[in-house]
Amino acid sequence: MKLITALHSPFGRKIRIVLAEKKIDFELIIAKPGEDDALIQSYNPLGKVPVLALDDGRVIYDSSVIAEHLDYLSPVCKLFPSDQRPMISAKRTAALADGICDAAVAVVMEQRRPSALQSQDAINRQHDKIIRGLAALESQLEEKRWFSGDAYSIADIGVICMLEYLDLRLPQLQWATHYPALQQYHQRVGERAAIIETRPVEMTSVA
Repeated sequence: MKLITALHSPFGRKIRIVLAEKKIDFELIIAKPGEDDALIQSYNPLGKVPVLALDDGRVIYDSSVIAEHLDYLSPVCKLFPSDQRPMISAKRTAALADGICDAAVAVVMEQRRPSALQSQDAINRQHDKIIRGLAALESQLEEKRWFSGDAYSIADIGVICMLEYLDLRLPQLQWATHYPALQQYHQRVGERAAIIETRPVEMTSVA
């Protein structure tokens, strides 16, 4: 199978971590939206990454769908709980982390526009989403070891990818100084081999 993604995409990194945790072999194809649009669109009509191209010709897109598909392929390191309650909890937390990433990407894209065309109101709206999301995660974590149930799951992968994307793209937020439970959680979970191995060069000093 092939994974088509940009190296700095938090959504693509989430899938790379899933693949590493589940010990699934794959070919990585680096493609950056805006530069490799023709290639990406040949797999995904929306022109978004990540995309998983299976050996039988099928194509799967959207990181949440890809992650769940991969979890069914291998019994190693089960990432989606079998019971409904923790499963819904894990998916909800992963969705919140993805939403924070979406807001962060929107801020980055707005700030890349010519200064005269940037909308501070738009940036502030996205910033507020990030802060509310982080506060919700801080409250949800409390003294727990994992975000869903008593085991590492897709929720934890999503949260770690989100936190490190904020460190990479919006370091001025300094989230770790405001959310001590998340900071301690990140220090602990960020030491997993799959997370370290998928960390881009710019992020190697994060954990």
